[in-house]
Amino acid sequence: MERSNIISGSMEFDVVLEKDDAGWFIASVPALKGCHTQGKTKKEALENVKEAIELYLEVKAERNFKKDISFVGIQKVTVYA
Repeated sequence: MERSNIISGSMEFDVVLEKDDAGWFIASVPALKGCHTQGKTKKEALENVKEAIELYLEVKAERNFKKDISFVGIQKVTVYA
């Protein structure tokens, strides 16, 4: 699949990395709803999430989606059970 030049310049996104019980790394982009991927290694997950972000932005531009979500941050919350 050839990449279009709809999006130019560079952009930065926060990525949340988690490791599941099977040892796979899960990468999620909080600012891009539904944008996530995985990899057997941390390096692979980060490479995959870069591609997922590019594809997400490409589809967003093609469909003229205007609504953006701003990532605020990650906060720990303590609960007592």
